[in-house]
Amino acid sequence: MDFDLTSDQLAIRAAIEDVCRAFDDEYWRRKDAAGGFPEDFYAAVAGAGWLGIAMPVEYGGAGLGISEAALMMETISASGAGMSGASAVHMNVFGLHPVVVHGTPEQKARWLPPIISGQNKACFGVTEPNTGLNTLKLKTRAVKQGDRYVVHGQKIWISTAQVAHKILLLARTTPLEEVAKPTHGLSLFYTGLDRSRIEVREIEKLGRKAVDSNQLFIDGLEIPAGDLIGEEGRGFEYILHGMNPERVLLAAEAVGLGRAALRKAAAYAGERIVFDRPIGKNQGVQHPLAERWVELEAATLLYQKAAWLYDQGRPCGAEANAAKFLCAEAGFHACETAVLTHGGMGYAKEYDVERYLRESMLPRIAPISPQLILCFIAEKVLGLPKSY
Repeated sequence: MDFDLTSDQLAIRAAIEDVCRAFDDEYWRRKDAAGGFPEDFYAAVAGAGWLGIAMPVEYGGAGLGISEAALMMETISASGAGMSGASAVHMNVFGLHPVVVHGTPEQKARWLPPIISGQNKACFGVTEPNTGLNTLKLKTRAVKQGDRYVVHGQKIWISTAQVAHKILLLARTTPLEEVAKPTHGLSLFYTGLDRSRIEVREIEKLGRKAVDSNQLFIDGLEIPAGDLIGEEGRGFEYILHGMNPERVLLAAEAVGLGRAALRKAAAYAGERIVFDRPIGKNQGVQHPLAERWVELEAATLLYQKAAWLYDQGRPCGAEANAAKFLCAEAGFHACETAVLTHGGMGYAKEYDVERYLRESMLPRIAPISPQLILCFIAEKVLGLPKSY
């Protein structure tokens, strides 16, 4: 059992740190204040060839695993870019996995290279305002008319839709009352985000202002039949292939955010003099910071195990969900402790930790609530009755 990163993984981390070095704390403060997608950061990551880290080599990707992708996302977040930097590239890294697994050779050749090169940005259109996490009750309808589907409906909390060129869209093609199982009748499409048919309204939110979140109003969007992924009615099955990698990547990003906060807090504690001594000399300051390090280390091991299981083709649902839960909590606690360590200055934007704390709420909430994760583990791991 070897817990060391490989030489290739160490090289990946060093290369990502080099890319991130050009985007310092002041850059991310400006983005947090003014908003606007971090195009130059996105272009730098794409230009260095990292958007395709887990994509097939034959389409321009690196062909590496989720373990390497998670390491990359942790490194981006830990650089101080936090969730703003990680979310700018998150969808490109994992989002088209259903295409990789279920797309035709023609679809892969048409869709993957522009995502890998950074030419296209994509958003993920699943969540709806009136269904929340109950994905099987989605109301957005796609009705086939000749050689195309016509879509009407709404989506919410859709990241990067302000700047996206494409959308991975889940819609119901067969009414719920007409299917044998509620998991049937949902279809997955990857198509152009036609702004003449999709109204995109940005949602003002707590943090991560640089990466927009939106509500979409879809009115008569026409999708060519060739943009259907796999078989009609099996879309829910297909998006399951992307859920575990997404949880692992988000877990890694939460750990990275916690590490950035802990680094800032430890430095401040070593420099801040009160009563003629650095506050970091006091165990009341030391111990919470040390506990946060322990939590982040434990959380890291769990997300790495989940990523390893996924890359080995083994079941990893429990581990991926547990990693998302534990890493989100560890990241949040580290950010909270960092603010408290700074005292009043923790409330000041110039020290960055208040931004980290605001962003740390995101991994706790999305893409699945901690309560549903616990329900999943209770049912699937502990064998308890389904509670919802």
